[in-house]
Amino acid sequence: MTEVSDDLIDVGEQRRNRVAPWIAMAIAISMIGLFVVLIGAGSDGGQDAQSPLLGRPAPEATGTLIDGGNFDLSQRKGSWVLLNFFRADCVPCIQEHPALVDFNEQQAALGIDGAEFYSIVVDDSREDVEKFFADNGGDWPVVLDHHLIDVAFGVALVPETWFIDPSGIVQARIISRVSAERLNITLQQLREVGAR
Repeated sequence: MTEVSDDLIDVGEQRRNRVAPWIAMAIAISMIGLFVVLIGAGSDGGQDAQSPLLGRPAPEATGTLIDGGNFDLSQRKGSWVLLNFFRADCVPCIQEHPALVDFNEQQAALGIDGAEFYSIVVDDSREDVEKFFADNGGDWPVVLDHHLIDVAFGVALVPETWFIDPSGIVQARIISRVSAERLNITLQQLREVGAR
């Protein structure tokens, strides 16, 4: 009886010895896949995101500009408009801000052919936002939102950037931080599609 149990133990060990390398390989492949995903998530390209608003008229969006004026998205028809939702203490927002400054300068250099760019403040104080722009630059209009615009657009996390065409139709949504290059490429592609 001892011989049989020793034989069974040997068979069990042999099976484990044959399976162990496969398990180790599967774990290694999973780890490499996770590493690749994490590296991609850290890029400045942002991710296109679906929304039921895509291809539809932009929702009503009104607010107060930080300089005291009024903002009404429906009055912006005739121009490409980009809305960037942010908070002054949001790390990805802080990281992407220099790219937004570059993008806005590039669009301003195009004159009337440049896109209009607006920051939509989500759940932040006027004082914090004013300090943020004083410290980091950026001279585009900033809209103080009271959870009306972000809710209308379905913004869950900041930053998010939305592209609205000259006829007021939502054309694209990018979640996470973006680069000036990504904004320019997306805008150019949307313009080309609209010109067809």
